[in-house]
Amino acid sequence: MKDKTVGFIGSGRVARIILGGFKKTQQMPGSIFVSDTNPDVMKRLHSDYPEIRTTPDNIEVAGQDLIFLGLHPPVLADALAGIKDSLNPEAILISLAPKFSIEKLSQLLGGFNRIARMIPNAPSIIGRGFNPVAYSGILDASDREILETCFSALGKCPEVAEDKLEAYAIVTAMGPTYLWFQLDELNKLAVSFGMTQAEAEDGISEMVAGSLYTLFGSGMTAGEVMDLIPVKPLGEEESTIREIYLSKLEPLYKKLKI
Repeated sequence: MKDKTVGFIGSGRVARIILGGFKKTQQMPGSIFVSDTNPDVMKRLHSDYPEIRTTPDNIEVAGQDLIFLGLHPPVLADALAGIKDSLNPEAILISLAPKFSIEKLSQLLGGFNRIARMIPNAPSIIGRGFNPVAYSGILDASDREILETCFSALGKCPEVAEDKLEAYAIVTAMGPTYLWFQLDELNKLAVSFGMTQAEAEDGISEMVAGSLYTLFGSGMTAGEVMDLIPVKPLGEEESTIREIYLSKLEPLYKKLKI
């Protein structure tokens, strides 16, 4: 990646996550440009990653070899209209947003179609993410090799069908938010019960890893797995928690697919 220039349009959380993955795995590109309309956000990012060059001008970023589009869907169309005439014909644009298909992105870019879409996952900040990717048909094996090399710094980045990216956005991109606060609370309780912080972290980490493998890798049904432990302190709340998942996530998925 040292021979490629990389740009980020948007200097918020997702840019921080990806730059963190690059740094953690020692795969920082040789030249990085970042643009944002909010100077305070750019300043904070630059303080953590002084090697980047910041600018309020998206057009300067649009001239790079690989361009990460880290904007929310409501402002995406205007940003693309502003850069479509400044893209290098050999550049590759990587959209990190759900909802906007490769076809729609290409239309907004005046026909430019060297596009990939990736749904980033927060653990990418330490190189342990799960970031599904879809590629436009025009990207050849050489283009994909460049992108796969770039993405490898972030963790696993499997190619998936584009029409499944919104599902991945709900399940994998947002997934940590469903779990982290619960694990944090469990950690605090463990320490309050007399475990050291190291003991709590180790115990919870091993418990989570083993639980996942038992549920998905043991060959048992979900019902059989859940029946392995007779005492369920949160059992009375399970139906409420399941209903929260359904009532919150199904409508959000449908909104992303419109």
